[in-house]
Amino acid sequence: MSENQPNPDTSVINNSIPQPVVNQDVGQGRGVFISTYGCQMNVNDTERMYSLLEMSNFAIVETPEEASLIIINACSIREKPVHKVYSEVGRYQKLKNKNPDLKIGVGGCVGQQEKEKLIKNQPIIDFVFGTDNIDQLPNLVSQTFAGEKKVVNAKFEHKSPYHIETLVRNPGVSTFVNITKGCDNFCSFCVVPFTRGREKSRPLNHVLMDVRTLVKRGVKEITLLGQNVNSYESEDGSDFADLLKKVATDTDVQRIRYTTSHPKDFNEKLMHVMAEHQNKICEYVHLPVQSGNSRILDRMNRNYTREEYLAKIALMKKYIPNLVLSTDIIVGFPGETEEEFQDTCSIVEEVGYETMFAFMYSPRPFTKAASFEGQIAEEVKNRRLNHLFEVQEKMSFELVKKYENQTLQVLVEQINEQGKAQGRSTQNKLVYFLGSESLIGKTVPVKITKAMPNVLRGELVQ
Repeated sequence: MSENQPNPDTSVINNSIPQPVVNQDVGQGRGVFISTYGCQMNVNDTERMYSLLEMSNFAIVETPEEASLIIINACSIREKPVHKVYSEVGRYQKLKNKNPDLKIGVGGCVGQQEKEKLIKNQPIIDFVFGTDNIDQLPNLVSQTFAGEKKVVNAKFEHKSPYHIETLVRNPGVSTFVNITKGCDNFCSFCVVPFTRGREKSRPLNHVLMDVRTLVKRGVKEITLLGQNVNSYESEDGSDFADLLKKVATDTDVQRIRYTTSHPKDFNEKLMHVMAEHQNKICEYVHLPVQSGNSRILDRMNRNYTREEYLAKIALMKKYIPNLVLSTDIIVGFPGETEEEFQDTCSIVEEVGYETMFAFMYSPRPFTKAASFEGQIAEEVKNRRLNHLFEVQEKMSFELVKKYENQTLQVLVEQINEQGKAQGRSTQNKLVYFLGSESLIGKTVPVKITKAMPNVLRGELVQ
């Protein structure tokens, strides 16, 4: 098969799911490059874009210089990524001068949020599309190459059910499966409901069919993905715990992960399913707390208190004694006092997160918190963030010492550039050890010799 021909193995074929309309002649062998930054959802969306464009006869290239089509798939959760888009587009001006036929598009949450404003501020952008319009990408690109100027499509399809097929070109050992999209929580700091739309869930049987097909293609581990994954509710009334159990019992996938959870939806039923199926469901849970202070949590519209969060963590640890936790935290939320910030530091220590993702608050368009009084000075936010990282770093080094001299089950994903085998344990730790390519896709015992918060080094147990 010619390298410019569509790969027939790019999609999970499911006759009961509506297929995206793909114009096979759009690409004509042209090169496409997609620049991606943001959450796992954005990464997964890029994979979907590549699959659709490859089926439209585009050739995937490694650099912008090789491309006739450049797409920036960008996050807008924080302020800096939006600025990054404008900066990146500016860097492509020379490429556009050299090749006037080069087409540049912007998608993701930035495309959804900024819409026509992107083209107004950066006229070299040819098209903009939103998070609900990815399946229309081949047609948008076709219009652009046909000479239609400044195409913008960023409308939410609120009434349409969330029926898609999983598109993965080369799924490898581990891959993502979208189960929900959007969010109905409207946290006062978060732009996601405005950039991803209202919450929708895929039918349970569609998810199961996708997982089974991916397993046939060699996938050993899947990560169920959604902005608020554990709020999942299928058309038949099944909730996330039901789905998780079905994936564990009714498919041959070896490992199951999921992200991201919301504390308010993490119920005892879900804990029970995780405990009952630890042979497949990993004990790692990412559970964003955002703040350790109840007043700030209320201002954030998180719908739980510090005490309720801690009670839920205690119950999770009762069901799953080997539970491994990570979290998200925002420092410098409007009105946050030093004492309230110290509550956040103390909850980090009390819970014992092995990994933490922390950020300074930044006002986002459309959100309530952007208009709150008591905005915190940048230097104060920066100081608090650095202090929080110091607290976490000291604790996390101590927490991971328990892995040294333990033998963990590691799913080998690849051999890295240094010739070492690389894989993940059920605790979501990246593990390196000496091993051959014959181990890729296998779960092997590795004795840990050195443990750091996010990386473990070890030796294969023969």
